[in-house]
Amino acid sequence: MPDVRIPIVTAMIATFAISPAYPMTPTQQQQGSAISARAMVPKKQAVRPARPAPHRLVIQVNQNDPAVMNLALNNATNVLDYYRKKGEDADVEIVAFGPGLHMLRKDTTPVADRIHAMNELAFPSKIRFAACGVTREGMEKKEGKPLELLPEASMVPSGVVHMMELQEKGWSYVRP
Repeated sequence: MPDVRIPIVTAMIATFAISPAYPMTPTQQQQGSAISARAMVPKKQAVRPARPAPHRLVIQVNQNDPAVMNLALNNATNVLDYYRKKGEDADVEIVAFGPGLHMLRKDTTPVADRIHAMNELAFPSKIRFAACGVTREGMEKKEGKPLELLPEASMVPSGVVHMMELQEKGWSYVRP
């Protein structure tokens, strides 16, 4: 007949070996050594499945060319549609600078209707349009009047710096 004392002694040693990592409460100390090793192991917290981080894309527009502007909007639409079908979020930011700022100017944009429609198409993902402040200042100085941007556009101090900072935060970059 095998000796059952060895497994019991092993279990007791294992219990005492882990006890310094999980100090006993005063109640447990009063109960003495009746506490099992299992009672000293912390309980697992209920973990919700994490929602995947959104996919993030920055698209550069630096040309006053309707074909380039439309291609940038097509790229954005395709990315948003692709991830929507997969049930995943995507954030897209189109950054216009240099001659590309005409894309976001109220008086010169050839793509205003598409830009107006993009916010509704993007939901629940996000699309943003960033206008370069350096370019805007230069155009205002050259034209001698303030420029009005589309309501969907937000101003950033520098379009190029903004794109750099987004890429440093892990955003993907596309130039159509």
